[in-house]
Amino acid sequence: MKRAVFLDRDGTLNVEKEYLHLPSEFEFIPGAAEAVKLLNQAGLLVIVVSNQSGVARGYYTEEDVYHLHRHIDRLLAEQGAAIDAWLFCPHHPDGRGSYALPCNCRKPHPGMLREAARRFEIDLEQSWMIGDKLIDLQAGERAGCSSILVRTGYGAEEELNLPPDRVVCDDLLRGVRYLLEHI
Repeated sequence: MKRAVFLDRDGTLNVEKEYLHLPSEFEFIPGAAEAVKLLNQAGLLVIVVSNQSGVARGYYTEEDVYHLHRHIDRLLAEQGAAIDAWLFCPHHPDGRGSYALPCNCRKPHPGMLREAARRFEIDLEQSWMIGDKLIDLQAGERAGCSSILVRTGYGAEEELNLPPDRVVCDDLLRGVRYLLEHI
């Protein structure tokens, strides 16, 4: 069984921009690419799990999401880093058409993490979830992972609602360094 680090995308890997889908608007949070590279060098799978309700709301398409992820892959490759898999939930109960449904993949549900575990033979109990929202941590914990909240994106606000025993780091790079010291 393999170990993985699951990353939220918006607010964790990249600067939070509401309904981000255009490559021209993408911007890494400082140190994020280095963090991914450190995880790669440690031999951990790096899997992004992201709610993308903009698809359900009709703001952009699934192909737009794939296009943005390919763009991010190119930027990471330039820095010697790589994401092993991208999973996203296009659903939202208030969405349109076939996307308007409750599902098991939308965080805080653990569906995306469990799907990745099936696909890549991941030991969830030896894996981590890093995100900027409580729903990220809840998804990770429901899947059996340890979790880290980062203060980027919505994290500084979300930290106020966390129990005091949770791990909180300023950003993804610091979170990854903490994780690597504790595995």
